[in-house]
Amino acid sequence: MIVTRTPFRVTLGGGGTDLPSFYERHGGYVLAMGIDKYMYVVLNIPNADRLVRLHYTESETVSTVEDLRHELAREAFQLHGIRDAVEVASLADLPAGCGLGSSSCYLVGLLNAIRAYLRHPASLADVAAEACRIEIEVLKKPIGKQDQYLASFGGITALEIDRSGAVAVKQLRLDPHSVSTLIANTHLYYTNVQRKATDVLAEQDSAMRHDTGSDRARVEENLLRIKSLGRKIQDAIVAGDFDQFGRLMDQHWQVKRKLSSKIEVPGVVALYERVKKDFGVLGGKIAGAGGGGFLMLYAPSRHRELSEFMRAQGMMRLHYNVEFEGSKVITNVFNPQALAIHRQDSA
Repeated sequence: MIVTRTPFRVTLGGGGTDLPSFYERHGGYVLAMGIDKYMYVVLNIPNADRLVRLHYTESETVSTVEDLRHELAREAFQLHGIRDAVEVASLADLPAGCGLGSSSCYLVGLLNAIRAYLRHPASLADVAAEACRIEIEVLKKPIGKQDQYLASFGGITALEIDRSGAVAVKQLRLDPHSVSTLIANTHLYYTNVQRKATDVLAEQDSAMRHDTGSDRARVEENLLRIKSLGRKIQDAIVAGDFDQFGRLMDQHWQVKRKLSSKIEVPGVVALYERVKKDFGVLGGKIAGAGGGGFLMLYAPSRHRELSEFMRAQGMMRLHYNVEFEGSKVITNVFNPQALAIHRQDSA
């Protein structure tokens, strides 16, 4: 049995510029951080039969992986030559559709489990790139590259994506006091609204793929602004000017809202304006693609009052820390007999 643990992520700046429809024209930039909330993937090899069993929010039992409805698992198994005789279960600290990269966490964790089982180790970058190929190239999902790379690397990480799609990874090195200040002042509140990132990003992606038109011009202009703001956010965080980070996040949110009609959450816009006015919040945004999930707020003071007010609105604060290790195998009980069977099949 093999167990992997993969961190969720929170985007700090540049979100949306990691989609191919944008970075192929302008290059992309994203700053995000892994957090200590995890996706756990358990891979086991059955001894009595050669069925494929998959347990997630649903359960599937099929004869071969080609019959799986779960696209990510199906493609991951096929990529590594596993056709049958495997069982996988997943558990997560946070629900799907919360805007913190759960689908890519699952895929990266599964790929690491498969590689650990097959004894085919790979670098963090190679696993992230493999996940990107499955989601973006094979399954044609209208998503970007940050989720896969943050799931793999964790940390407070900047991604430079050139027009070819190549990703340069830079992990920021902050002193412990700076990290503690950033986390203490950056609150996450669950809106109790779930959504699929692809539903939100598809509209943005479609606009960018048109050669002309008002929608294309609007989305492109705002993504260029988001990319510029992302770099400024990195500079503010590196300098330890976290109040400036909060103010820049407010600018980011005002621009992000213009990307798609699906980004805003009913009631959250008015709530956001109120906490800025009454509790000294300097900035915030809906985490991830938007449309639901977590509301991120930067508050330099009055933390308890803000948390109590948000709780009264039905939104609980998520307490977290930065996860610096990224995706990893935490249990590996090796079954050499089972591996021999799969290697014989793929020979």
